[in-house]
Amino acid sequence: MSEKIKNRYDFVLFFDVQDGNPNGDPDAGNLPRIDAETGMGLVTDVCLKRKVRNYVQIIKTKEDGAIEDKYEIYVKEKAVLGRAHTRAFEALKISLGEESRKEVPNSLLEVIQDFGLPEGMALEEDDENKNQLVIASDADVKAIKESLKEQFKDNQTSAELNKFLTDSLKGVKARKPSGKETERGRAWMCDHFFDIRTFGAVMSLKSAPNCGQVRGPVQLTFARSVEPVVALEHSITRMAVATEAEEKKQHGDNRTMGRKFTVPYGLYCAHGFISSHLAAQTTFNSDDLGLFWNALLNMFDHDHSAARGLMSTRKLIIFEHATPLGSKPANELFERVTWKRITTGPARMFTDYMIELDGQKIEDTKKVVPVPAKS
Repeated sequence: MSEKIKNRYDFVLFFDVQDGNPNGDPDAGNLPRIDAETGMGLVTDVCLKRKVRNYVQIIKTKEDGAIEDKYEIYVKEKAVLGRAHTRAFEALKISLGEESRKEVPNSLLEVIQDFGLPEGMALEEDDENKNQLVIASDADVKAIKESLKEQFKDNQTSAELNKFLTDSLKGVKARKPSGKETERGRAWMCDHFFDIRTFGAVMSLKSAPNCGQVRGPVQLTFARSVEPVVALEHSITRMAVATEAEEKKQHGDNRTMGRKFTVPYGLYCAHGFISSHLAAQTTFNSDDLGLFWNALLNMFDHDHSAARGLMSTRKLIIFEHATPLGSKPANELFERVTWKRITTGPARMFTDYMIELDGQKIEDTKKVVPVPAKS
């Protein structure tokens, strides 16, 4: 049985990379991110959240391909965010538009009766026996326009009908949700999407129903390497070409040259925070928290690629406060966690380091440290 998050948490995450690029910078030709002044490697919070999302999506996907209730992912690959907003309002039976009616001219009545109207459009007779073209309040105007475009592309129906139907769509008015309806949409999104109730989201999109904003209880910092890292550039060769034009240009040699960037080795440290007050607002509960810890421990095992080399979570130190507000500032707790080099020369593996808590070596990958309430 899931429970509410009653305590504050702060945590420290150590992970490493060997012969890989942990987080390329697209503005720098996908070079590993590095602090220009110190040479320390960087991995963004967004990158780490992406791996958590991917892990949850894998773990919570059922055999039929559907994702378990309450564990859908809002920000996922190729997602159209507005569709989730529309789903929320449809599930809550909140209308997103106003019904539109336009009288059909007698000259078009027979033609329109034989024409296959798209979903959302219908022909009705009013109380005065006049024929009306009705566009539903929840009609997808964009989809209707696309459907009409395709139908008239392959149909020799009169241009007059095309103009009438197209002009009718101009009178369709979108309806802005009220404050209470927006709040209901926000609550629905939190209930169904794991990453919204965990990390939060800005859901006040111009192109979709407004679901408000959510400030997530779980926040992460950038990860920073404990020592400076070196970005290496490698020339690579593909023994094939993409087009016949390239083949002719190379006279059958068929080679494609490229570049690959790696960090020989880097041990990175990120910090995180979990607020019980914000968790109550988004319904982030104990089950979600357990899943989040598992994601941090195992996310790299489901994210392997040639570009990222060997990446692994090494240590997760969790400070569990005894109260919702917490007993000590996070920086005081983080300062209790230190690292030490135990070898000389360039570091090339995790055994070159020792992670300590209060001066004592941390043996387990996951360490939960109670933070008692102030006396």
